[in-house]
Amino acid sequence: MIKPLGERVVIEVSEGDVKTASGIVLPDTAKEKPQKGTVVAVGTGKLLENGERAAMEVKAGDVVVFSKYSGSEVKVDDKEYLIVRESDILAVL
Repeated sequence: MIKPLGERVVIEVSEGDVKTASGIVLPDTAKEKPQKGTVVAVGTGKLLENGERAAMEVKAGDVVVFSKYSGSEVKVDDKEYLIVRESDILAVL
């Protein structure tokens, strides 16, 4: 399992639809990059200037929307994850 550091969050990205509403199957090159996923793990929080840690606003299990081209993609045990900063998360669904 991945344990993120600081204010980082590990997200398992939800794959987008492979079919359009009219039933057309989209190839990988035509798909949009997904922006939704499930939080798998969270870091300890951002280190503040006074030495304390800010509490994380998301927790494992939350379904979140994140910036389209944010984070770093990693592959662990044949699963792909995205590691993003908490500030790249736009909303919790």
